Amino acid sequence: VQLQASGGGLVQAGDSLRLSCAVSGGTLSMFTVGWFRQAPGKERDVVAVITRSGGRTYYAEYAKGRFTISRDNAKNTVHLQMNSLKSEDSAKYYCAATRIVGIVTTPTSFGFWGQGTQVTVSS
Repeated sequence: VQLQASGGGLVQAGDSLRLSCAVSGGTLSMFTVGWFRQAPGKERDVVAVITRSGGRTYYAEYAKGRFTISRDNAKNTVHLQMNSLKSEDSAKYYCAATRIVGIVTTPTSFGFWGQGTQVTVSS
């Protein structure tokens, strides 16, 4: 399974971005998918996770109310809509997939990773 993240960029505080994760080489509906982020000098942390059918989602506390994770299994794509961006949201964002069923949030639970897309928010 290969994952390709895109949609990052340089924006101002308060702006929105929509990240996309294109999945190939496998059937997306068989995978739980998560978005993670990593800022320089910090650990990679979970942002949001969505189950295989999209029926359940998980958000980090800072993402609740601002970010929305969604998936389109027919198009093999997962999105992360990010609104009201803040400077502290600046990081490299990664999408990842796992065959584990249900919500998992630790990076080590995900066996498939994309290359990441940079998000920079200027204040």
